[in-house]
Amino acid sequence: MRLRHLVVVMPAYNEAEGIGGFLREIDADLEPLAETLELVVVDDRSTDDTALALAAVAEELPALRVITADANRGHGPTALAAYRAGLEGGGELVVHVDGDGQFAGTDLARLVRAAVSTGADVVHGVRTGRTDPWFRRALTFTVGAVVALAAGRRIPDVNTPLRAYRPAALGELLSTVPADALVPHVHFSIAEARRGYRVRYLRVSSLPRRGGDAQGTMWTEAGAGPPRSPRLPPPRLRRFARQAAIELWRVSLKPRPSA
Repeated sequence: MRLRHLVVVMPAYNEAEGIGGFLREIDADLEPLAETLELVVVDDRSTDDTALALAAVAEELPALRVITADANRGHGPTALAAYRAGLEGGGELVVHVDGDGQFAGTDLARLVRAAVSTGADVVHGVRTGRTDPWFRRALTFTVGAVVALAAGRRIPDVNTPLRAYRPAALGELLSTVPADALVPHVHFSIAEARRGYRVRYLRVSSLPRRGGDAQGTMWTEAGAGPPRSPRLPPPRLRRFARQAAIELWRVSLKPRPSA
């Protein structure tokens, strides 16, 4: 079955080296699956040449729409802004993927086919062979254990950025989190389980980032020098983890008073 309208949304920050090739790959692999393919990228006020890279690829890909954020807000709020922009077009399916290119276009196509064939409300791409630094994998494991207690079941790869949503489900989920949420996908995973959504999980390959260093652009400290592989979590990641833990408690984990 070919979709009438497929939307791919992508938050991006300082991904000049790899984003052009990633978008071309996505376009080539997903174009056969929909009558209309729309690619929506929200640039979170990148400080490198991401804007130039996006302008160059936009000349090749009519499906690409680039939105520049009013201010740098971080990954979570930018992902939510991308989701909201993706819903505006009236697509039958909205696929989210980060701009760092850690997935193959063929796996995005598999994700779309799984959503179509199963009729699921959401399909998660569960990463295998992750090449992230140990501390990011450890953080994911810890969050997953906490979320399993809150959701009543284990959720594979609870914070995966590769997801396909039916618009109705996505609209409901967006109403459950604040617009400035730091970890929207963790909140989404908990809400999906609690609301009884039809969720499917698809194993996909996790690839090295396309450009930049392995820890990710959002964790690089300003003026920290050339990219390197740190042995300990960067200070910015440690601060983020503390803030995210507080947010998770307040938004999704704190027991609500009985009606």
